[in-house]
Amino acid sequence: MRIGGRPLVEYVALGAALLCVVFSAAPAFLKNLRASRMVEPMERLKFIAERATALAAGRPVESAYPESAPLTPNVVPRGEAVTDAPGTWDHPTWRLLGFHFDEPHAYSYSFESNNGPDRSSFHALAHGDLDADGNLSTFVVSGESTRSGAPSIGAVAMHREVE
Repeated sequence: MRIGGRPLVEYVALGAALLCVVFSAAPAFLKNLRASRMVEPMERLKFIAERATALAAGRPVESAYPESAPLTPNVVPRGEAVTDAPGTWDHPTWRLLGFHFDEPHAYSYSFESNNGPDRSSFHALAHGDLDADGNLSTFVVSGESTRSGAPSIGAVAMHREVE
């Protein structure tokens, strides 16, 4: 049988080849999609941790880190990137850390500090709801400063990274 002057077998072979390409590319596509969803919180938490640690290196341990900053924006974006209203990132801690967004983003962030006489620590968190199902992805990075050593940063931990 011929279609448009070509044998049907050519169309079947072309269709089979396309299916092979689609099925072999799908895992890589899904892996890249998953990774792209984690880029924002990973890069932004790294920025916060590095800035907080740089500040701590020049301060006494009992005041190493800036005060805690609340979840910002205060409502976690649900299923889409948000553009912040002017003043969203005006909390003194965000300003001290130089942390803000000029472009749409999909996560809300908080900074929790606990300064003490011998040890100070912080936790920076990112919360997202990328599929708008009410279940949050949470990323956290921690750091500490002690009298006996230089400030340090831990690895980023994830909970429900692709929720």
